[in-house]
Amino acid sequence: MSLSVQFYTMLAMIAMGSFFGGTLDTYNRFLQRRNRKRWVVFVHDVLFWLFQSLLLFYVLFLVNAGEVRFYIFIALLCGFAAYQALFKNGYLKLLEWCIQAACRTGRFTAGMFRLLVFRPAKGFVLLLFALFLGAGRLLYTIVKMMAKMVIWILKTGLKPFSALGVFLWRINPLRASFDRFFMKTAGFWKTIQNKFIKLKNRIGRFFKR
Repeated sequence: MSLSVQFYTMLAMIAMGSFFGGTLDTYNRFLQRRNRKRWVVFVHDVLFWLFQSLLLFYVLFLVNAGEVRFYIFIALLCGFAAYQALFKNGYLKLLEWCIQAACRTGRFTAGMFRLLVFRPAKGFVLLLFALFLGAGRLLYTIVKMMAKMVIWILKTGLKPFSALGVFLWRINPLRASFDRFFMKTAGFWKTIQNKFIKLKNRIGRFFKR
């Protein structure tokens, strides 16, 4: 390697040493080892060191085609020591400020989302539900009124025929046979009537809510 390449390699490794110190503090700040399980810490540590190694050799490959020399490790230690002595305190303060700013921004964004998007959407859905429910109740009321009108018209129109039917029934010679049949099946018809009454009451309670 030429002297210029060696010089650039030294500068790059010093920078990588400082970068490693910053990323290590950032990693420890977010990992919070005391609150994590051991296997989680182990997996994260392996991934962290693997990433650092790959990044280091990638930079080394860009600078001097990947040639490893003893002074490279010295430069890494110098960069790491420079970070610890000169930049660590300031970087940690800056990192903490960025984290707090990101948290405040996230809370503000979440609050604005709830205020401007979630609550209006929720109110709109509830309004649609109320409109559909009101329309259903109105339709039920209209159908109920129309049914009552039809029943009243039928009762009024068929009243003469019902009187004639009663008269014919009384003089019908098969009346006794029909009476015995209906007496035998009275329990069945009573059960059917009770089921219809229960169904009607449930529908009425549903639309009265």
